[in-house]
Amino acid sequence: MFSPTSLEDLALLRETVELECKLAQGQNGQGEVPKDFWPTYSAMANTHGGVVLLGVREKDGVFSIAGIPNPAKVRADLFNNLNNPGKVSANLLTDADVQELALQGQTMLLVRIPQATRKQRPVFLNGQPLGHTYKRLNDGDRPCDEETVKRMLAEQVEDERDARILPGFGMGDIDGESLRIYRQMLKDERPGHPYLEQDDFDFMTSLRGWRRDRQTGQEGLTLAGLLMFGTWAAIQEAAPHYFVDYQERPEARAEPTWIDRLVPDGSWTGNLFEFYRRVYRKLVADLKVPFAVKDGQRQDDTPVHKALREALVNALVHADYTGRVSVLVVKRPDMFGFRNPGGLRLPIEQVIRGGESDCRNRILHQMFLLIGLGERGGSGMPRIYGGWRSQHWRPPLLSEKAEPEQTLLALHMADLLPDEVVQALRARWGARFDALDAHSRLILATAAMERTVSHSRLLELCDAHSHDLSVLLARLVRQGMLVSDGRARGTVYYLAGAALPTPEDVFSGPLLPAEGIASTIGSADSLPGGVPVEGSEHSQQSSEHSQLSSEHSQARQELRDAEGRLLSPLLDGPVLDDLVALAPGFLAELQARAAPARAGRLDMDQMQAVICAVCTGHYVTRAVLARLLDRSPDALRQTHISPMVRSGLLQLAFPSKPTHEQQAYKTGKP
Repeated sequence: MFSPTSLEDLALLRETVELECKLAQGQNGQGEVPKDFWPTYSAMANTHGGVVLLGVREKDGVFSIAGIPNPAKVRADLFNNLNNPGKVSANLLTDADVQELALQGQTMLLVRIPQATRKQRPVFLNGQPLGHTYKRLNDGDRPCDEETVKRMLAEQVEDERDARILPGFGMGDIDGESLRIYRQMLKDERPGHPYLEQDDFDFMTSLRGWRRDRQTGQEGLTLAGLLMFGTWAAIQEAAPHYFVDYQERPEARAEPTWIDRLVPDGSWTGNLFEFYRRVYRKLVADLKVPFAVKDGQRQDDTPVHKALREALVNALVHADYTGRVSVLVVKRPDMFGFRNPGGLRLPIEQVIRGGESDCRNRILHQMFLLIGLGERGGSGMPRIYGGWRSQHWRPPLLSEKAEPEQTLLALHMADLLPDEVVQALRARWGARFDALDAHSRLILATAAMERTVSHSRLLELCDAHSHDLSVLLARLVRQGMLVSDGRARGTVYYLAGAALPTPEDVFSGPLLPAEGIASTIGSADSLPGGVPVEGSEHSQQSSEHSQLSSEHSQARQELRDAEGRLLSPLLDGPVLDDLVALAPGFLAELQARAAPARAGRLDMDQMQAVICAVCTGHYVTRAVLARLLDRSPDALRQTHISPMVRSGLLQLAFPSKPTHEQQAYKTGKP
């Protein structure tokens, strides 16, 4: 367990975990558990856990130690309240979770709050879950709405969300052809299985697609049976939020256009079994992975095929079909993406490690397992990671999104250390780069390819311990190879000599003449992502022109492209900063992309698709985006833009100034 012994260690801890600092002095100055500790306790427990430091003052990311004169009293009061059901619904802490730490001659308390299990959530205050349940959102404690609390309560008591009997539904709501094909797949996988001798009703009963509740005597079609084999009309009645969506997109960017799409449109059943069969064929149709040969026989089922199959089944059997988002599968030239409504039932680290399973839809899972699809005992995600590792691709990215609740899995087909990036870094630093450990080289390569790198991003890419990564980042900064910007968990790092642009640089400072832009963007002297190599022409030009007087700024109009977008050598794309400056035809095209938002209220997914469409191919300032979408700039940022930036759907023009009023956004690569 990492315990901070200096203010520098506190800064590292801040980057490693969710961290809250509270003064905890009390009215008499002897120390007490502050009132705002309890919403934080609830929020961290209901999310991913975290650390609260009592006796520490924090202002603008700077720590100072205030201390607690009587830590024993504060500790006793803490546990007295934790064990009081009228105060908090569950005590998740043991003695080992509360440490006394001495720093600068003062004593403080470090409280480690673990993530609550599914059976313990919701962790709520004052004996009332509604209105007194919190979650962590944007580094703050936010009260949960009624829908979220009710979903937690349902998850707590229902081990199988798909075992629910559906009154009024029967075998007439089952698609006979789907059931026939499933029987054939079972026969191919397990010839002679006893279920094969049964009629359709008994077959469905054996699969638990039809069941009888022994306590109530109620019997009927289960939610699992209907979702797996049902007709579209019946599924819509039983599960109004159910929707499955496959999109094949033509380019390596998060745009809402597609060249192939499969959704329930009345031409097929729309059930999960048919969706799986159709989508899996599309996913592997042109997979560029060499087939293996074993004992002289071609092995068509490669580790990548198995990983994609597992990822698809995983999304279907772990989905919360009462959620407000669809099941979405995306195929792009550079990646495969899977999204399902509902968060993970286990901590994300446990899911990646494997060995333990808590499937939301256990009957559906068993139906897939019976025909050889899916993995048992929590081995599915390790298989996915192993399949990607076999190709030396970047590790899969598994993440959760809080609003609306969903789980995301991105499988990128990109090398961890592309040769051209390594050669550029070696040309710059020579033996210094070769002397670095593997994780440090990965950090620098990621910064080169993605412009910036963060502690959380590195946790996705390698198996290093969280604290070790913080130490490596600090060391690379001291060695002059990285520069840090921002504070706390918002800290980003970039290659030394490649200063991140700011809004003032782009919108206020003098600009290069048009021919200078053409010569510097995409220059051979820059790393992928537009990061200049030390001593390159780009760096020299930027330095020279940053000293020009403002009298040359009136030449800005000449630095626009044919569509009227602002050009800057500091960015990897043009900027849409002024609607008046745009060519009429291009403005009309943008207004058409934004039209759905202007026409009325959209749900979260629809609004995000419109934002991606408007921001494709260029950066768009927040003010311009708000005007195009007919929305308030602040509401747009809080409700849509900030979550899209965190998930990678949008890329910041100015990573070191995330909340700047002149921030601009471009569709990213999630």
